[in-house]
Amino acid sequence: MNFIENESAEKLRGGYYTDPLIARYLAGWALAAGASSVLEPSCGDGAFIAAVSDLRPRGLKKLTACEILAEEAAKARVRSRQLPRATSIDVICDDFLSWALDGLERGARFDAVIGNPPFIRYQYLPEPAQRRAEALFAHLDLPFTRHTNAWVPFVLASISLLRPGGRLAMVVPAELLHVLHAQAVRTHLLRSCARVLVIDPEDIWFQGTLQGVVLLLAERGDGKSQGSVGVVPVRGALADLPDADAVFAATAFVPGPMLERKWTIALLHQRERSLLNDLAQRPGFARFGEKAGAAVGIVTGANQFFLVPDAVVEAYRLQPFAHAMFGRSDHVQGVIYDDAQHERNRRSGLPTNFLWFTETDAKKALPAGARRYVERGEAERLQDRFKCRIRSPWYAVPSVFTSPVGMLKRSHDFPRLVLNEVGAFTTDTAYRVTPREGVRADALVHSFVNSLTALSAELEGRHYGGGVLELVPSEIARLQLPPLVGGRRELRELDRDVAGRSFSADELLARADDRVLSKSLTQAERETLAGASRRLRHRRQRISSDEGSDNLDGEVGRSGVRKRIQPQLLLRDVDLAAEQPGE
Repeated sequence: MNFIENESAEKLRGGYYTDPLIARYLAGWALAAGASSVLEPSCGDGAFIAAVSDLRPRGLKKLTACEILAEEAAKARVRSRQLPRATSIDVICDDFLSWALDGLERGARFDAVIGNPPFIRYQYLPEPAQRRAEALFAHLDLPFTRHTNAWVPFVLASISLLRPGGRLAMVVPAELLHVLHAQAVRTHLLRSCARVLVIDPEDIWFQGTLQGVVLLLAERGDGKSQGSVGVVPVRGALADLPDADAVFAATAFVPGPMLERKWTIALLHQRERSLLNDLAQRPGFARFGEKAGAAVGIVTGANQFFLVPDAVVEAYRLQPFAHAMFGRSDHVQGVIYDDAQHERNRRSGLPTNFLWFTETDAKKALPAGARRYVERGEAERLQDRFKCRIRSPWYAVPSVFTSPVGMLKRSHDFPRLVLNEVGAFTTDTAYRVTPREGVRADALVHSFVNSLTALSAELEGRHYGGGVLELVPSEIARLQLPPLVGGRRELRELDRDVAGRSFSADELLARADDRVLSKSLTQAERETLAGASRRLRHRRQRISSDEGSDNLDGEVGRSGVRKRIQPQLLLRDVDLAAEQPGE
């Protein structure tokens, strides 16, 4: 968990300023339609104002900018002096959301909005800013979540302040496409805009942060029909991008009705989307939720206290309370957690024991060693942690049960299920998976590793800095599964493939596809799924599209060196003439 005291000043104020090339590219497109009024909601030291000044746009009558820091607002005012005298300039030193809420009530509207909103977690915002964010969501009749980020209400307000036909051009986090807390932005963009273009760079454009960004270009519509979305991957330098209007003209946009939740589906070719839709209707294919349920693992509130190696068990004589557990990727090398794997973990000194105290285990009644161990935890003030202090006694963890199958919450290349032969417990770093009646656990675990399910995980899951894929139970339930095949022999073969670490991710999936998909899909269909899965995985991991990670731990290429990426625009490597806009 991240805490505010551990964050840098730049991160707490979202202070990662925009490269002049990016600012000029976005401002150039936003102003190209002849904007007479422009809004910059988070101007910082004036990078976008300088870009507008360099462009010398004709007809620009008014520029309004907001900046909450007085020192930065002063810098922006200096830069604004380079604008033509005919342009009215107003640099406001205020919180943008406060100003925007008033502006929406007054009916203020602009021809263009440009900028780079702050990327700040909601819990790091001052309480007044939190209240204003919630008020904006309520004003726009959008569901609010405290998992949101400052950039979300900034973009929502900016869209709402556009006139019909106006243009929005902003730098936003790449998580726009897939995280749950950005759903409000996706909904509002489709509701309010005719066309939305997302330019998706393969490189990190902001030094000092792992946060991937995209360029969001949107045209405000009339609000009578849902808009459409196009996502265009790019490599290399921004200076080599073609004119934004040319990118709009060349992009195959995906209509709003196909974008119910996440926009990652827009990363696929039309034939890939069609194949996924077709497979969802074929007999034998199913969603994961039809075959099994996924529940969070045990929430301890203090894993370092409850998950311990044998040495701690022996030192405090905790054997009556110690139970087998796994919960990290280094606990499970393959797809089977058996006695042999558990013994290897024990000998390696891994925390293979979950300490289970119940509500009836009063401290004074505990054996002397266990009592000393509980007192050790209290000396560390563990009883004051939120998850611990809301239960009595604090060391009695609730919802303790095992499941026949486990699944790690995060993965590098693709998610995998684990057959829990030992009946081990799992913490909230993993999920507890229970097959539905009539579904064999070994067939489910074996059939889960394949290119269809891996691609589905890329579409349904989310990732942040570092490129690790994460899934929550609601997303797991939507994963597409092929007909379940295989038994213990096939499962052991998959276990050896995964645990051996001798195959790349592509090779592992190809071998799994031969076992799982060969009877239900044609070779061409398997190749389509494998190609799409690989492309989205490489995008997430920021690997050049002609190279892959060498194994599940994610080394890049067999040489260990990332290939040089030549600047180019990747219009999804397809003949766009074969894809009609709106497909």
